[in-house]
Amino acid sequence: MGSTIRCDWALAGKSQIYIDYHDKEWGVPVHDDRLLFEFLILEGAQAGLSWLTVLKKRENYRKAFDGFDPKKISRYDEKKIESLLTDPGIIRNRLKIRAAVENAKRFIETRQEFGTFDEYIWGFMPGRRRIRNRWASVKELPARTKESDALSKDLLKRGFKFVGSTICYAHMQATGMVNDHITRCFRYNQV
Repeated sequence: MGSTIRCDWALAGKSQIYIDYHDKEWGVPVHDDRLLFEFLILEGAQAGLSWLTVLKKRENYRKAFDGFDPKKISRYDEKKIESLLTDPGIIRNRLKIRAAVENAKRFIETRQEFGTFDEYIWGFMPGRRRIRNRWASVKELPARTKESDALSKDLLKRGFKFVGSTICYAHMQATGMVNDHITRCFRYNQV
């Protein structure tokens, strides 16, 4: 952990998994559809829980949800859903698991309409470019923005589940659509 300056949240609980996520992934622009889908499902699973809980279960999620392959997930039937509900390696919430299946279907439809999900989701950013915020403290970070409001509204209209504005903003932060590293953080100028 040393003297490297990080965003305060990365040091919460002094968890190496949190620090690694902050140092290597959070805020890095993502344009890979599979990874965008993974974050969409994980952000929905996190609703009401800590992100650390999700990060600790991420590898289990990748195994349980077929590497986040939306085509495979879209075909999950009741038997598969019931099987997932018995898997202690994931968050066993029926609504969230059903949402992942529904979101896989909507993801495929959206990708067919736009060519890629990347093309769709980055269209909510001004000029299709990331927003580079200049926060001095984590306390300044918003929970939602006009961009996350617009994305959430459109996703909900398309039939996606667990995609409220706060979840969408967390997705935007995670996938680098916004740079919300505090300005003193060593990652601020790197991402």
